[in-house]
Amino acid sequence: MVRAFVAGLLALAAGAAAKTVNYDFNVSWVQANPDGMADRKVIGINGEWPLPVINVTKGDRLVVNMYNGLGDKSTSIHWHGMFQNGTNNMDGASMFTQCPIPPGSSFTYNFTVDQNGTYWYHCHTDYCYPDGYRQALLVHDVDAPFYDQYEEEIPITLSDWYHEMMEDLSTEFMSLYNPSGAEPIPDSFLMNDGQNRTFAVKPNTTYLLRIINTGNFIAQYIYIEGHNFTIVEVDGVYTEPQEASVLYVHIAQRYSVLLTTANSTELNYKIVTVADSDLMDGIPSNLQLNNTNWLVLNEDAPLEQAVITAATSDDLVPFDDFTLVPTDGMALLPEPDIQINVTVYMVNLMTGYNYAELNNITYTAPKVPTLYTALSAGDLRTTEVVYGEYTHPIVLEHNKVVEVILNNGDGGSHPFHLHGHNFQVIQREPPLGPEFNSYLDGDPIGYDPNNHTDFPPIPIRRDVIVLPPQGFVVLRFVADNPGVWVFHCHIDWHLASGLAMTFVEAPELIPTHVSIPEDHYAACAAAAIPTVGNAAANTEDYTDLTGQNAQPADIPDGWTSKGEVAMAFSVLSAVLGIISLVYYGLADLKHRPKPAPAARDSSEGEVAAVSTEVPSKSG
Repeated sequence: MVRAFVAGLLALAAGAAAKTVNYDFNVSWVQANPDGMADRKVIGINGEWPLPVINVTKGDRLVVNMYNGLGDKSTSIHWHGMFQNGTNNMDGASMFTQCPIPPGSSFTYNFTVDQNGTYWYHCHTDYCYPDGYRQALLVHDVDAPFYDQYEEEIPITLSDWYHEMMEDLSTEFMSLYNPSGAEPIPDSFLMNDGQNRTFAVKPNTTYLLRIINTGNFIAQYIYIEGHNFTIVEVDGVYTEPQEASVLYVHIAQRYSVLLTTANSTELNYKIVTVADSDLMDGIPSNLQLNNTNWLVLNEDAPLEQAVITAATSDDLVPFDDFTLVPTDGMALLPEPDIQINVTVYMVNLMTGYNYAELNNITYTAPKVPTLYTALSAGDLRTTEVVYGEYTHPIVLEHNKVVEVILNNGDGGSHPFHLHGHNFQVIQREPPLGPEFNSYLDGDPIGYDPNNHTDFPPIPIRRDVIVLPPQGFVVLRFVADNPGVWVFHCHIDWHLASGLAMTFVEAPELIPTHVSIPEDHYAACAAAAIPTVGNAAANTEDYTDLTGQNAQPADIPDGWTSKGEVAMAFSVLSAVLGIISLVYYGLADLKHRPKPAPAARDSSEGEVAAVSTEVPSKSG
């Protein structure tokens, strides 16, 4: 077939020198209305939105010269899923590996794409990417085991969409008036940054669909009526083919699937997406959770909407990614050298705002980017204290096996992402499927290392895993990539409220693996952010964290002295108020005329009951 012939030609050319793929990005505000319901500002590139899909071949060098033309907002680019081995400074995570790029500054990202699969790029600075700064990054590989099995690729991005700007929604989210931490509910859901999309296809033809959730908050189910998927890749890891009828794609997750179209042109087939309503605290009556797009085999046939409701979406049974097997056969890693055991909590702190914590720490950015602290701390770079208390740093020794036990003390699911690596998923409870919310009926269930099922001999690897509500996951990876890497929930509301921690990997090797270009330092200077010193920007004593950025204090248990004084005065005021009411009420009775005597009846002496029940909001 034609694909096999092309594959052969490309394979012959594979030995040639890899090319350099160059982009010049002028990032600025543009107007868009992707759901047809509201015009709003979005972050565009070179005056356009949606943003350009980046296509590279494995082995290419990608160079992106970015200029921040937003005028009122700092920015960055994270190359989601790229390991950045030897180029940690190109990872794009603000205050971890670089300074945020202020308006008017330029910054060049330059790295070799030495991986295969489906990725994406997005801003990693202060609520930036939900304003539209995200798009697919596709890596093509002529050595992919399924390369000669499809005729064409179709990238599909799923996302939630807000009509209000993030700068406005974020102040409502982190607010005294939102103590529960309820996330803003999206106004709509998009496919390829629009709605009612059509994809022209031929009958009885196999396509490679690259599916990416580029949203901010909501996971989505996806299926195509009359068709099944054959999964061949997740998060850049090739897998043994497995059939699936429904996929559950949480924020930042990716699937590549083979799909063979029906051998008929009588119908156009519905691509159905259904938002996971379990993630929302409420569902507005005008929010359409399910959307229909189409595989078009016949331009003259009607495009009908799928018939599904939010109630029936709970009946969708998605494929469980835990059962996937990587084609490279990488065996279960041995018992860990380092074990990290953390639990997700959503808490209120002294500000009254709702924060997210891993154990008792809500991530708080340092005054110096953590990578720059590692580069300037000398022999102290292997000491966790220099990276600050509230960046939640963990120093990992080179080439050690790391096990992360991630428990969920929250009633919502969380898509956790690790920069610089993918990880083996060796345990997850409850499983993805009908039992996914089964732990919500009781207390959270944590991982018990002394009582667990057998780990899979060849576990699936991903860089984003879904942590079940009140359940847990257990992950393993090898610390073979020196640098500073973030481990965080990819729901942007949760990252902003502190659900992240820092892995400083093989810090003694970072100076020989990473060098900072001058334009990176220049961006820091323009933003007035120091580039040497510990987390508190102290260059004299790296162990002195005086002045570091700190999370708000915990709400204390019991009564503080101030609380006791406040309560005493409150009680005194209440007593004086009651005495005043009684005194003046009785005094007023002297001036009232006496009522005429009333006839006695059988109800004399009875008093009408007065309800003290507080009516509900719905009442």
